[in-house]
Amino acid sequence: MTTDDRGRDFKGRVRAMLYGVAFGDALGAPVEKLSAGEIRARYGRVTSLATPWHRMNGPEAARQGRVRGNGIVTDDTLMTLCLMEVYAEAGRHLDAWDMADGFVRQIAWTPRFVPELQREAMLIERLFYPEKWIFQRLQLAGAEPRQGGIGNMVNCGAAMYIAPVGIANAGGPEAAYVEALDLTGAHQSSYGREAAAVLAAAVAEALRPGATVDTVVDVTLHLAKDATRAAIEAVCDVASSLDGWRDGGLAVLRAAFAPFDSVGEHYAQPAQNARIPSRLHSIEEVPIALGLLVATGGDYLETMLGGVNYGRDSDSIASMGGALAGALGSPVPRRLIDEVGEASKLDLEEPGRTMSEVAEEIFVKDRARLDERARAFAPSEAPA
Repeated sequence: MTTDDRGRDFKGRVRAMLYGVAFGDALGAPVEKLSAGEIRARYGRVTSLATPWHRMNGPEAARQGRVRGNGIVTDDTLMTLCLMEVYAEAGRHLDAWDMADGFVRQIAWTPRFVPELQREAMLIERLFYPEKWIFQRLQLAGAEPRQGGIGNMVNCGAAMYIAPVGIANAGGPEAAYVEALDLTGAHQSSYGREAAAVLAAAVAEALRPGATVDTVVDVTLHLAKDATRAAIEAVCDVASSLDGWRDGGLAVLRAAFAPFDSVGEHYAQPAQNARIPSRLHSIEEVPIALGLLVATGGDYLETMLGGVNYGRDSDSIASMGGALAGALGSPVPRRLIDEVGEASKLDLEEPGRTMSEVAEEIFVKDRARLDERARAFAPSEAPA
């Protein structure tokens, strides 16, 4: 299979990261909310973009007029592209006020082709309620941006689009973590916000020359707090003993994460205490994506296929895993990416190119600020 070898330089790996977001999203969307057992019963094993959506034959009202399968992406990809647009407009690091301004404009006031709806629309028309919250709280309710996420359902909504923050801070995971915390305070709280920050840091580390799966995991363990850290450690520990995910590995990863889960075993029927702020719980998607990255040795396709067949929030898990594998430079199956771009009517080239250029501009500005700070202190006056 033809691969995109440009994934070895920075700009190529940024594009590969975006490919991972889009391909994992499209691959996992048809089986989202099914368990691993239900996927096996219905499909055997999902390995193709041609997988039919399990809800496609249901009432149109129940699926809200949406279509999936055959390379169609969801809000994971579209919101990632929106954040890239905000970076391109701003040309600098972002904060919660950019969520209230640029990001609200992208999701609520900028028409775009929405693949699931098969028409041009405002993205907010497609978004799940916790993501509509961004518009409701920041524009309709006029919440102070850093407090916008308070009261929202705690989920993976911020983590699923946060990868561009890692690009803007490539090679600087600590900075990515802090920037993501500030930005997503306008959308999420508790372990949903924490997961977004940790994933941004993981992407920033993955884009560092010489980064490996091990260094990515080490960075997340260094930065993550509370149950998010404990869940990553538990999942990655068992993942290190696996040889891939195909021979019972998915059940092992699920069992390792279960103590930190608030949703419960029936993903489509969450527990009564699901998705509320807690220091004892973690979202599932980030630890499992990291665990699959470990179990597969960072292989691009295997990481994503593991996320898809894991089930539950399959598109987000596959998307996050694919983003990390692509950022690390795992070769990308080019033909499959073209299929996603064509099916979803998306340009997956230019946004990655632009985002890498913005990241380079930000790096130059960061370096200039650091040099200016250094010049401000004579050696005898430097802070102890």
